[in-house]
Amino acid sequence: MRIFLIGFMGCGKSTLGRSLASELNLTFIDLDSFLEEKYFKTIPQIFAEEGEESFRRKERNVLEEVCGFDDVILATGGGAPCFFDNMELMNESGFCVFLDVDIRSLVSRLIHAKIERPLIKGKSPEELHKFIEGLLAKRRPFYEKAKYILKGSEITPVQVLELLDK
Repeated sequence: MRIFLIGFMGCGKSTLGRSLASELNLTFIDLDSFLEEKYFKTIPQIFAEEGEESFRRKERNVLEEVCGFDDVILATGGGAPCFFDNMELMNESGFCVFLDVDIRSLVSRLIHAKIERPLIKGKSPEELHKFIEGLLAKRRPFYEKAKYILKGSEITPVQVLELLDK
């Protein structure tokens, strides 16, 4: 079994993924962390030293690698579904679930997040709202290619399990 959780930053992919993995007795993999461990660099380092194109190739390579793993819950980075044929690969390799969280909830979560995210660093709530709105509009067509879509501000493991049982 492979479950891919996709969606905008702050939508809860990692939190939900850990809970699901624990409940289903599966391995949880955060694709960004996996990539950093494999290449011995942080994502901001890769962007700064090699550029986005190199980062996206590395991201694709690790995505292909984890698509060969069994019994995993995988949380992708927010941009991963939007490059190459990553959505097709995830849909063919397992259950792909788009966590569709509203913009207001994303702003609230990201403003108060303890994790520093370079894309949103220093933005006011109003600037953050505009940023999310614009980037989400570009990414939504990719996200909506997922086999499953869950909408809401607080998506639970039970909702994912019910969706997959259908």
